[in-house]
Amino acid sequence: MALTAVHKGRHTRSVLELIGNTPMVRFKRIGADLPGVELLAKAEWYNPGGSVKDRAALNMILDGERRGLLTRGKTIIDATSGNTGIAYAMIAAERGYKVTLALPKNASLERKRCLRAYGAELILTDPHESTDGAQRHVRKLVDADPDKYFYPDQYNNQANWRAHYDTTAMEIWRQTEGRITHFVTGLGTSGTFVGVTRRLKELNPAVQCISMQPDAPLHGLEGLKHMATALVPGIYDESLADDRIEVDTEHAQKMVLRLAREEGLLVGVSSGANLHAAMQVARNLKEGVVVTIFCDSAARYLSESFWQEASPEAENWP
Repeated sequence: MALTAVHKGRHTRSVLELIGNTPMVRFKRIGADLPGVELLAKAEWYNPGGSVKDRAALNMILDGERRGLLTRGKTIIDATSGNTGIAYAMIAAERGYKVTLALPKNASLERKRCLRAYGAELILTDPHESTDGAQRHVRKLVDADPDKYFYPDQYNNQANWRAHYDTTAMEIWRQTEGRITHFVTGLGTSGTFVGVTRRLKELNPAVQCISMQPDAPLHGLEGLKHMATALVPGIYDESLADDRIEVDTEHAQKMVLRLAREEGLLVGVSSGANLHAAMQVARNLKEGVVVTIFCDSAARYLSESFWQEASPEAENWP
């Protein structure tokens, strides 16, 4: 999107024009014992909706408008674990649409409050069915009244991964000056992994792309899927991964605490899982540039008990 206005000689932007071009962060202590490896993470909480999902949500909505599927009077509806829903709600408010979102009842309190603050209508679904149950509920509503809704269906929408193919991957390439050797990130809709991997492989087929997912069906990594037991997203391409890593919730939480207390970075649990996986990759290298994604900040998870349970002095950090 182009700049929308010039005021008193200075460029001003709409909220949607702030999406993308997020910074890359490096670490002072974590990974310091790996002198030949550069460990980096994209700070996606810099997006105005607070997460990496802003990119895909905007692309899906703009694609819907271009194709005539999203028109005035229609309600945007989708299933979400929270972050894509927040992005939808932010974009819908800016563009003048109503939005209805189905998400598991056990989604963090902070996420639900964000959604309501933007004016979204929430449907809280069975927490035991995770986002799979939310997807099934949304499909029933859309089937019953298809003319009422625009259903982006983030799990099966090609515009999801294309957002990362066009933006996230190219930013990583530029920010590492083409030196990236390994890319590691988790699988939820799989849009980030699929889009970034496809573009990086075009730019340099030698780049190794490693997917990460929870190690069990029941886990505390909001937004991530245990693919063996979940509804597999239609946009997911299992053949893209050069390797696969599973991470348990406890190690992800410990990494989040390390980032807060050793690096001054407050990030979400999926970001902790991503860095834990990236560290596993880095420890097997003599040299390289390993990039992962910090999907969001900790602001949406601070009510979770693990923040208070751990003493940094007592931790056996991963």
